Amino acid sequence: MGGKPPLSDRAMFGAIFHSSKRAILLQAGTLIAAIALLDWRIVGEIPLGILYLAPMMMLGSILEAWQIAAAAALCACLAEVFDDLLWNPRAGTVRDVLYFVAFLGAGLFVREVSRSRQTAARHLAEIERQSEARQAAEKQLRVLVETSPAAILLADANGTVLMANEAAHRMFAVPREEMPGRIIHRYLPSLRNVLGGAAAQWSFRTVMQARGQREDGDTFLADISFSTYRTDEGMRLAAMVVDASEELRSHEVSGLHQLLAGSRIAIGAVSHEIRNICGAITAVHQNLSRNQALARSKDFDALGRLIAGLERIARLNLQQSKSDPEELDLAALLDELRIVIAPSLQEEGIVCRWECEPGLPQVWADRSSLMQVFLNLLTNSLRVLSRRDNPLLSVVAKRSSNLVRVEVSDNGGGVAQPEQLFRPFQEGAESTGLGLYLSRALLRSFGGELRYVAIPDGACFVVSLNPAIPGEETS
Repeated sequence: MGGKPPLSDRAMFGAIFHSSKRAILLQAGTLIAAIALLDWRIVGEIPLGILYLAPMMMLGSILEAWQIAAAAALCACLAEVFDDLLWNPRAGTVRDVLYFVAFLGAGLFVREVSRSRQTAARHLAEIERQSEARQAAEKQLRVLVETSPAAILLADANGTVLMANEAAHRMFAVPREEMPGRIIHRYLPSLRNVLGGAAAQWSFRTVMQARGQREDGDTFLADISFSTYRTDEGMRLAAMVVDASEELRSHEVSGLHQLLAGSRIAIGAVSHEIRNICGAITAVHQNLSRNQALARSKDFDALGRLIAGLERIARLNLQQSKSDPEELDLAALLDELRIVIAPSLQEEGIVCRWECEPGLPQVWADRSSLMQVFLNLLTNSLRVLSRRDNPLLSVVAKRSSNLVRVEVSDNGGGVAQPEQLFRPFQEGAESTGLGLYLSRALLRSFGGELRYVAIPDGACFVVSLNPAIPGEETS
């Protein structure tokens, strides 16, 4: 209470541990000389040899073991020479040995203390450094978790939520800070099988898509990335959840749009073929109507009305809905196309060369329609190249005049009848024969074009697109 605090080891040995080696040597040497002089000048049987322990402790903090032993021997000799005690082989030898042992022990003790303190200081500094690094990492992790747009949750073996970030509270419509303590199965029912039963014996690191449920009972589609691990307190589950409902809606709307557009184009092609057939039948019917016997036949008259009705159906002009074009980064779309088609190319052993000219302008197109066109072209090439040796596919995007062109070429042997390529219901087609017909129609719906160019030992399809900014110079 108000008194001075006890001296620490640092204060006690401060002069020893924190002075320079030269200064300590000088101080110890001066002290040894002073003790020897004092011992010589004082007459009487007063042994002052014990005072040599002080310089020996100083020397112990800087010298090696053999050097300490030499200094101890020197101090023992000085103590014996300058004291007034009589020396004889029996008593003097014992006294000198005790002097040496005491001086050597003091020096070695301080040496070990000094080394231990240095080692402890290094360990303490390392522990402090690691502690600061761990605290900084934990702080960064907390910031990362709290600011993550994805919901992050931690639950125990019973499914009780131990930790949830702000995004998790928003996603599941739970008031702030009230998520911990609740059961995770209530919000993500599919995780019930992960923590319970025989599955609890295994560790999981996977991703799944499942139904999620909010506090108010509203459901949504959730992409769940989760893993399980063991701790001293039992099994733990860490999950990161993303609401994929909007992605699902966009995908379904895009699929419906493609279905309707393709259906209109396909029905238009069917109507066109029916009109051609009806035209031919009508001409034959008119010629046969000159026959008086047939003209009076009710069956022949019914056939004429059937042809007329079929013509009216075929003439129904199904208005083709326009696509919703937008400014599109063609290079990014081709990167996505490459990701989609790469597994099929690798499976068939097809070498594909991708080239995209730097600085391509934004193009005016419907993203999903353009992707369908490219997939159709690449799928056709893949089907042909799978039956050839050394198959090679090339996709090149470049500027040409005031257009942006994408050339899809292969060494599949080319097309036997190129004039029939874009006609619907081609004979000999492996599918419906509508692929290229629909592709060109989709491109034309937003101002693009598709044409075929013959190349040696192969085929090349050129997709032409308009820049997003009208009149932009692309040459």
